[in-house]
Amino acid sequence: MGALTVGVALVGAAQLAALYVGYRRGDTAAVVNTAAAVALVLVFAALPVVLRDGDQPTRLAGLTFWVAVAGFLHALGMLGRYESVWWWDHLTHTLSAALAAALLYAAVLVAGWSGAAAITLLGTTVLGVLWEVGELIAREIADRYDIEPVLVHYGWRDTAFDLVFDVVGAVLVVALDLRLFVPVVEWVSGAA
Repeated sequence: MGALTVGVALVGAAQLAALYVGYRRGDTAAVVNTAAAVALVLVFAALPVVLRDGDQPTRLAGLTFWVAVAGFLHALGMLGRYESVWWWDHLTHTLSAALAAALLYAAVLVAGWSGAAAITLLGTTVLGVLWEVGELIAREIADRYDIEPVLVHYGWRDTAFDLVFDVVGAVLVVALDLRLFVPVVEWVSGAA
């Protein structure tokens, strides 16, 4: 068992602990968001088995670990860090946007398209805008039906900062020429 696999298991256990804490507090948003993160980690962990990739069971370990860490940090945010630690939201947006950017960058490189940096920056920004719109819609739906929103919108200033840090994550991926997920994209595109 590799170090990344152990890391994924540890972060997954931490996510389950955060899920339990959210449940005990009656925090629906924390429970839903943490459950979604746990489910995503399980999907990435199971993908090599589903695609019958027995030779490389840890092929997705790096991606799974990144998703697990991002999900755990978001879960901690939902449990109060967003309100108590001023930079927590910036950290989680940078990390999550960098994950999306790294996957997009790898896909663009594998596809052989020119302008990988520009496509990655633009694509990550568009994903960030869509996420922010999703937060607004979730709030409106929750207000309309008088339920707790599963995504929390903290205001227009927060939205602007979220988008700035989404771009920071994308810039880091492009500036570092992060090709971590190129083999993953090649494998998935070959398996499809």
